[in-house]
Amino acid sequence: MSNDSLNPTEKRAAISLAGVFAFRMLGLFMLMPVLAVYGQSLQDVSPLWIGLAIGAYGLTQAVLQIPMGWLSDKFGRKPIIIGGLLVFALGSVIAALADSIYWVTFGRALQGMGAIASALLALAADLSRDEQRPKVMAVIGMCIGMSFAVAMLLGPMIAASFGIAGIFWLTAVLAIVGIAIITFMVPNAVNKAPKGDTIASFADIRRLVKNPQLLRLDLGVLLLHLTLTTIFVALPGQLIRDGLAADRHWQLYIPVFLLAFILMAPMMIVAIRKQKEKQTFLLSIAMLVVSSVTLYCFVDSLWVIAAAMLVYFIAFNFLEATMPALVSRIAPANQKGSAMGVFSSGQFLGAFIGGALGGILAQNFAVDTIFAATAIIGVIWFVIAWGMQVPPKSKAISLVSAVENEQQATELADQLVSLPGVLEATVVRDENRSYLKVDDKIFDLKQAKQVLGLS
Repeated sequence: MSNDSLNPTEKRAAISLAGVFAFRMLGLFMLMPVLAVYGQSLQDVSPLWIGLAIGAYGLTQAVLQIPMGWLSDKFGRKPIIIGGLLVFALGSVIAALADSIYWVTFGRALQGMGAIASALLALAADLSRDEQRPKVMAVIGMCIGMSFAVAMLLGPMIAASFGIAGIFWLTAVLAIVGIAIITFMVPNAVNKAPKGDTIASFADIRRLVKNPQLLRLDLGVLLLHLTLTTIFVALPGQLIRDGLAADRHWQLYIPVFLLAFILMAPMMIVAIRKQKEKQTFLLSIAMLVVSSVTLYCFVDSLWVIAAAMLVYFIAFNFLEATMPALVSRIAPANQKGSAMGVFSSGQFLGAFIGGALGGILAQNFAVDTIFAATAIIGVIWFVIAWGMQVPPKSKAISLVSAVENEQQATELADQLVSLPGVLEATVVRDENRSYLKVDDKIFDLKQAKQVLGLS
């Protein structure tokens, strides 16, 4: 088997873990376009509680994701993932049986307590070789993105036939399917990826929050998902007021999402091939602002809403695909897991804040105020992102190394960083690991292994 391609275990791990991710995120995403409409039949409903129910899972996800990752280190990946899916299923059942918005919100929060994203990604890392790990992660990322588009189609259709309870029941079933996949399809890990590739640590987090470039991205993903959930507190109801019945919302969502995926491609090409990453990044944030301003000014026109949402999701898709890669490139070679943990927590926290903000604004102001708020948030993000520095393209790898003391570790790091193509080298004595950031075009893995005495 060539080192340039996934082996059978890696293929099986990528497909099965991507399926678990997709099923889980599908259940969460399906509620976003429908709760503001079909939740009106619940007791004690209000715009504020609609927003809290939409975003509640984000708060518990943000709080528990890193602890769940630590538990998976201690007790094993699969037991923690299965336990998290059971909690997720329980939250879905509670929300499905609820007759008040309070219990729906509690069920959503309980869904979020099944915070298994970090454990799933750690298992994916355990089951893949260093040089193939980015491909496995890319498969998972693509499936998450596709689950969002599918959710926008299925959510309105299921809610039209079975109400929001139908969505929660389907979510519970998908969680059980996820447990079956983990139990019977996902390979058992025979090796563990180094900690730097997987789970966040408090010591690393304290250092990472002081990095201004990473902080810009952490705040950015928070603001991106804040605007997303804020908009979906208001958008479904506005579509109905503009004459598009709830069971026909998919007729707007699906063309918008498909076109957005297609039209994002030229931006990616320009960013990568023309080396205009910062320019296209700032352009995408500007597109978010333009779409929100357009919604604010022309909220009564379905065609304008569709055009504005197309612009929004072209930018959203580009930023969602770009930011994790930038985090990985900026993060120190031995703190990638911690950096991604902080980044993901910001993503989920943004979903909660956005739901709460959208609910407060919807309860106290006209709907166009919500779109004005997301435009202002976009402007704030643009200012924050203006000072970003795009790092050189690099690949992170880790190799086994054995040193007896810190002096040997320092000497070995100096030898490694002097090799052609090595941008950064960190030797962690306690882990018996050397972490490298390399320029793939000129880095020679055999040379590094020779320095480490591995060949």
